[in-house]
Amino acid sequence: MVFNVRDSQLSIKTDFPRNIREIEHVWISMSDGTRLSARIWLPEDAEQNPVPAILEYIPYRKNDFTALRDSIRHPYFAGHGYASIRVDMRGSGDSDGILYDEYLPQEQDDALEVLSWIAEQPWSTGSVGMIGKSWGGFNGLQVAARRHPSLKAIITLCSTDDRYADDVHYMGGAVLASDMLWWASTMLVYNGRPADPAIVGEAWRESWLERLEKTPPFVEEWMLHQRRDAYWKHGSVCEDYSDITIPVFAVGGWADGYTNAIFRLLEGLPGPRKGLIGPWAHEYPEVAVPGPAIGFLQECIRWWDHWLKGINTGIMEEPMLRAWMQESVLPQVDYDERPGRWVAEDSWPSENSKPSEFWLAGDGLSASVPEKAQEAIVSSVQQHGLYAGVWCPFGQPGDLASDQRLEDGLSSCFSSEPLKEPMEILGFPEVEVELSSDKPYALLAVRLCDVSPTGESTLVSWGMLNLTHRESHEFPSALVPGERYKVKVRLNAIGHVLPVGHRWRIALSPTYWPHAWPSPEPATLTVFPGENTKLVLPVRRPCELDGSLPEFGPPETAAVAEREILRVESRSRKVHNDLINGVWVLDDYSDEGARRLPHNGLEYGSTNRNIYTIKENDPLSAEVRCEWTLDVGRGDWQTSLKSVSVMSADEGHFYLMNELTAFEGKEQVFTKTWKTAIPRDLV
Repeated sequence: MVFNVRDSQLSIKTDFPRNIREIEHVWISMSDGTRLSARIWLPEDAEQNPVPAILEYIPYRKNDFTALRDSIRHPYFAGHGYASIRVDMRGSGDSDGILYDEYLPQEQDDALEVLSWIAEQPWSTGSVGMIGKSWGGFNGLQVAARRHPSLKAIITLCSTDDRYADDVHYMGGAVLASDMLWWASTMLVYNGRPADPAIVGEAWRESWLERLEKTPPFVEEWMLHQRRDAYWKHGSVCEDYSDITIPVFAVGGWADGYTNAIFRLLEGLPGPRKGLIGPWAHEYPEVAVPGPAIGFLQECIRWWDHWLKGINTGIMEEPMLRAWMQESVLPQVDYDERPGRWVAEDSWPSENSKPSEFWLAGDGLSASVPEKAQEAIVSSVQQHGLYAGVWCPFGQPGDLASDQRLEDGLSSCFSSEPLKEPMEILGFPEVEVELSSDKPYALLAVRLCDVSPTGESTLVSWGMLNLTHRESHEFPSALVPGERYKVKVRLNAIGHVLPVGHRWRIALSPTYWPHAWPSPEPATLTVFPGENTKLVLPVRRPCELDGSLPEFGPPETAAVAEREILRVESRSRKVHNDLINGVWVLDDYSDEGARRLPHNGLEYGSTNRNIYTIKENDPLSAEVRCEWTLDVGRGDWQTSLKSVSVMSADEGHFYLMNELTAFEGKEQVFTKTWKTAIPRDLV
């Protein structure tokens, strides 16, 4: 996960309406004595002329790891008349305590105390907004649901309202093998970094060793909850949207893993809300790829000015949703730009959309219900999915899906006739299937592709369903082999235009490695054509509102903090096939580079390798291995961490191994290995 800034994308702004001062470090004391570390940017005269505040509250270390991205955003807000506060959560950065898991009640309780502290400061008007991407977007929604009187509005980016359905752990009731262990291994090594001696003094070593000893591998808890139980309901604001009454601005991108939530939030929240979806990966829109990047910070100021200062900026007079309608492109594993146009909707669900149905029959997609067609056999091919791209792209080279012809031959495909008129979709495609399985546990993975006249197959959207979860994620049940079931798979939301001469293609498979952990036995599905087996597309008609949209400004930011590049970042993503032994390996390596920050002397860098291995015809051969190295230091004070995490399974259990080793200089000061076996629960 690279936190980097591409200077070439930015229009740097140095002249702001208000002069800025920075408070590099402040302690915020919690009621239990724990201290949270904060950095504050605010107008120079804020004590004489108090201002509203904007809070970003995340566990990623303000002094080094997010210092560059913080430098382009928080001073920008301060220069426009806000106190912008960046807080390291309990157990992270220079803050006290231990971070035991994601989104715990303690995290929210601390946030409420931070909001109260902000409201009491002499430079504060008492009105606060929260902004955050990913973790910070999640907890913005969660804290909003706690209804602190000072929190007036939020901006949530690349986040979710449903921790079970749309996060790195499970998808469609299937174990998200590609990301669950990777993210847990990431947080294990991130949490193992020490506090800065320049901030906490000699206590840094004692607190570091305590953090190393007490912080658990999160994956163990996640795997103990393989169905949607109370653990996942906590922090999922979809449980009761009415808990959130303040205004919400939800932002994401089609290349991100979290965009589905935007549509649900627009439909479910009772208060003022807006949505913005670009072509972007998991990043802020002013720096994101694929482009076009936009002047997102200007939009943030319009939002904050409206809700925190009472200035009519016109933002709430504009459509509820703005989305980038992507044009058809040939498949690439990364794009600098995605061609398209901005479209708008005054409400969601949209009155401009209606379902268009295609029935699966033979190897085709028919505009009418087939009178008679052969049953389709959908067989397990364990290596299907290796060319699907990463689940949540951050905009690195190689993140996106390759030409799907590499995958189409490993699945059962159904293609439409070439279109005679262009078709524009916006929202959730769905596939309804009547099927049976020869095994009690099975998966259905569905891909929607855009097939060009010359044969290239571009992934448009996809979804999957653990068929034991066909009726409920909370109360799954095994399949009865041979019995027919009607199931529905909702694909990820998308905006896409299929041009004349192109074809839609639906691809079905009981496997999708490494996104989905494979079923314990190879399963064969039988798909029955007829009125119950169809593709349903959310077809949108262009409207006058699209052409009346104001243009976004250029991607404007404050200046990027000075840094020295000690090692340039690089990425490789390779598939290896042992033809003799039938073993397939996806090796994803990222050297995230190393930097030195002259303003505080801190140096930091990391490397990450993720290896996904599977053998043909053997789902029990599946293994994920994640390796990290991470360095943080200054001058003679140097620390480093190494971690290895491995996940495998047999018919009855998942097996987890996590190992973390820490060094001060070249001396090993800590090592610990966690091993556990967790029963499979209808997965």
